[in-house]
Amino acid sequence: MFFADLMATLFERRLERLSDHTSGAGALAERIEALLSGEGEVSGMRLAREILSRYQAMDDAAKRDFFAHLADHLDLDTDRLNAAVEAYRTERSADTLNRLSREAEPRRQELLRRLNQSPGATAWLVRMRRDLLGLIPQAPELGVIDTDFRHLFSSWFNRGFLVLRQIDWSTPASILEKIIEYEAVHAIGDWQELRRRMLPRDRRCFAFFHPAMPEEPLIFVEVALCRGIPNSVQDLLSEGREPLHENEIDTAVFYSISNCQEGLKGISFGNLLIKQVVEELARDVPGLSTFVTLSPVPGLNRWLRKCSANRPELAALLARTEGRDPQAIAGDEDWLRRLGAEYLLEAKRPDGLPYDAVARFHLANGALLHDVHAIADTSANGWGQSSTVMVNYLYDLPSVSRNSERYVAAGTVSASRQVEQLLRKDRKRRRA
Repeated sequence: MFFADLMATLFERRLERLSDHTSGAGALAERIEALLSGEGEVSGMRLAREILSRYQAMDDAAKRDFFAHLADHLDLDTDRLNAAVEAYRTERSADTLNRLSREAEPRRQELLRRLNQSPGATAWLVRMRRDLLGLIPQAPELGVIDTDFRHLFSSWFNRGFLVLRQIDWSTPASILEKIIEYEAVHAIGDWQELRRRMLPRDRRCFAFFHPAMPEEPLIFVEVALCRGIPNSVQDLLSEGREPLHENEIDTAVFYSISNCQEGLKGISFGNLLIKQVVEELARDVPGLSTFVTLSPVPGLNRWLRKCSANRPELAALLARTEGRDPQAIAGDEDWLRRLGAEYLLEAKRPDGLPYDAVARFHLANGALLHDVHAIADTSANGWGQSSTVMVNYLYDLPSVSRNSERYVAAGTVSASRQVEQLLRKDRKRRRA
């Protein structure tokens, strides 16, 4: 122990001397190389902490230079990789395979692993990726670094490490504040509104956490326990509603799912979250027989504007929504429902999947498009993105696997009879 402490002290003095003779990007590059070449755990933790501390103090330009260094100087050595491929082709042994595996991995990945040995580093690496994602549109060459982040995060944040916790009014205020901050579907205006969503006996909230980020929710879902399937989020969140008793409840409604960490974009948690919450609720509330969402349709208005170039009646419909007055579109409710069905069932990307991101999420999880509602979200966001249209996705547990397989294999959108009838009526209207 004495020897280890002595060596760590000597190494730290070496770093201090190094910082006296180097500065800026050069100093950070020296520390990165020292971290990658060093073997000591104590010195490695100190170096990792110092690199992360320096990174946190950088402005945007310096961060771009930092990522450029990772892309340029810690990339694959293709000559060494080719030599390793030839060696393995000649002799398929454990040694040559280890060599090939080592050379096929950019040094950036090992740097990220070593940075992660510093206490609290995981959260900072998630923020680092958030910064990177913000830079990639202007510097697409940095995208190679995101490949490394995604590879590592898919392992670090796999299901085996995630912890499901129920969030309620007794949860620490620091976490409740983050629920308010991260709510991405139906904004929570203040603590009173949060109380209405957390405290009543027929309301639930669940979140995934990671042991390395115990105070930071990764994703959370808000659930309303209801009698029957709702068709309006304003009714669902009404301030004056009377909470239901357990014996009145037959339906669990997932009305808001929010990803909390931009740096974990593309690392899927939502499907796991819904499946585990369904299991929790089915165990805790015996009368539950229906699991359904009340979901936004965020791409509907964009699609309507695009289609209005060839369908002038759509431009007139959109004009009627601009005043955000439900009375102005009272005669358009059935039409809006039909348009919603057309959009969700027929509007596809070049890869054959639905345009709508929320639809892609739930359909990939095996949900069925159950119904379409108008005058369902009269918030500013509801008018702006979907002309008040919302939908229910039904999680029929015996059918989930089959629906998911059909969607993944052929892009098939599983829909109820009433939604298919809406589409047929819409086609008849267009032909008229």
